[in-house]
Order: sequence, then structure tokens, then C-alpha cells
Amino acid sequence: MSETPTAETPLWLQGRDAVVAATPAESWRKHVPDYHLSATVMPEQRISRHEAGSLEDIVEQLVQVFEMEVSHNKDPKTWVSMVTEKFRTNFNGNPWSDAQDLVEKGSYNVLIGDSIFYPAGDESFDSSHGVFLGALSQGFFWEVLEVLSPPPTIAFKWRHWGTFDGEYKGFKPTGELVEMYGMSVATVTEDLKLLQVEHYYDPNEFLGKLTGGCPVRHQKSDA
Repeated sequence: MSETPTAETPLWLQGRDAVVAATPAESWRKHVPDYHLSATVMPEQRISRHEAGSLEDIVEQLVQVFEMEVSHNKDPKTWVSMVTEKFRTNFNGNPWSDAQDLVEKGSYNVLIGDSIFYPAGDESFDSSHGVFLGALSQGFFWEVLEVLSPPPTIAFKWRHWGTFDGEYKGFKPTGELVEMYGMSVATVTEDLKLLQVEHYYDPNEFLGKLTGGCPVRHQKSDA
């Protein structure tokens, strides 16, 4: 059973609902984010279970709030999951991106980059979200599998998954569960706000499952 956060628990560790309630309505890009699928679908599909208050649970809550803020909150001054003016992130040793990059480009474009399976340079913030929300309409879920080191440098393994039930860039859905695994290293403050996050994973392993391993196959068949 999940424990109820106390008054001493920092807002960014109280979960997405608490952060939504504390965020000014005008900060949201289009509407208040809705995570009912995380409450109804995710519990049956996740492969890890964490005791409330454990380090794994805390890290998962923090990253979920971070993902919500960068995806839905257009005003980084109101983000609570990070020290916005100092924050930076990258993947696989690529150049660093800051909070403003996430606001302007979107996390998909920043953390996937240009690929034969996904040309990030051709996508805007809105179009990138449309691509993946359309392909994985039942939700694109994320969970912590294992935490390898404690703060202030938290290394953790994770899983990201969804059901391929919508079209992806001309490729028809298969209805299969598609997933990817990776590792991240987060540097945090004493009160567990994010300062820096490095991600390590192979985006093409996941994206290839949405294209049958061939990003131009549908173009050839349509010719």
C-alpha cells in the first residue's frame, strides 16, 4: 500500500497529482495532464514493484514529475523537479541540452536525436508528441527497475514501454508490446532536485520495432 506523503515531503517527491494541484493553470501547454492510464494500465504491465518510500520509489516519482513538467508545462520557471537554471541533460554522450532546449524542442527530439528511424530535425515539439502519442495511444509508460547508487549521484536502470496500436510514420500498428531498456545517471541536490541527467540506451532498438526494422520499407511498397 502506498504511503501518504507528509507535509515534510518535498512537492517534487509527492507525485504528479500533487504537482498538478500546485501548478498555475496558465502554465500548462494545452490542458491539465491526465494520467488515468498510468493508474489503470501501467500497474498490470510493469515488471517491478517498489516499497513506498524506497529509493527506487523516490527516483521513479521524481522522474515521472520531471517528464510531466517538460512535456506539459511550458513555463520552466515553475518546474519543481529540477534546478532549472543549472539543469542539463544528454544521451549516449551527445552534446548537452538545457531546460530551454526541452521547452523549445521537446524531450523526444532532445533525447532521441536524428535517426534513420526518427528524423528529429524534421519534428517540432508538438509534432514529436503527436508521433508517439499516436503510435502508443494506450500510454508510453516508464518505470525504475533498479537503483545502483544513492544520492547525490544516482545511477538507475529503467524500462520504457507501450502497445503499438496506432500508425507510426506510415507504418501500420501491430498491436504488440514494444519496450526499451536503459540506464541513467542523475546528479541531484541535497533535497533531491535534478541538476544533471545522463541517459544511456539504444533508441534505434525501440524505433526499429515500430518500422519492422526498415524505415523505408513502406515507401518502397507504396512506389
